[in-house]
Amino acid sequence: MLISGLGKVQLGRCNLGVWPSPYYLNGYIHIEAREATASIEIKDGVWINNNAVIIAERSSIHIGANTLIGSEFTVYDSDFHDLHPDRRLVGSHICRQVIIGNNVFIGSRVTILKGVTIGNNVVIAAGSVVSTDVPKDMIVAGVPARVVGKINCKDKIYE
Repeated sequence: MLISGLGKVQLGRCNLGVWPSPYYLNGYIHIEAREATASIEIKDGVWINNNAVIIAERSSIHIGANTLIGSEFTVYDSDFHDLHPDRRLVGSHICRQVIIGNNVFIGSRVTILKGVTIGNNVVIAAGSVVSTDVPKDMIVAGVPARVVGKINCKDKIYE
C-alpha cells in the first residue's frame, strides 16, 4: 500500500489488501490525497482488494462502513485534465466529491467517477463504470452503469 499527497487520509479499522487474491504479491493499493484541500476517509469494516487506486485531487472521497471492494477498483474526484484542448495542461479542471455509502458491494474492475454518490446497500457489478448517482438498495451494472435490479433489505428478498 502507498499513501501519498498533501491532503488528509483517515483510515478506520479496515482491511487493505486480501490474501489469497490476485495481485497480492505483485500490486499495491494506491491512496492519494493529492493537494492540501483533498481528503480520503475509509470507515470501519471496509475491505479493499488488491490493485486499487483511490485519488482525491482537490475535494474528497468517502467510503462508508462495511463496504466490500473487489480487485482493480478505481475511484477519482477528478478528470485530472480539462476537456478543452487549450486548457488540458493548465490545471483548470473541476473536482467533485465522491461518497460511497455503507454496506456497498463493489465488484472487481469497477471505476467510480467524480461527483458520484452511491447509496447504502448498493451492489455494483464487476467491470462497471459509475458516472451518475445510485440510490440506496439498487443493483447496477454496465458501462455506463445502469440500475438492473433492486435489493429489498426489509424482507431479505433480492431480485
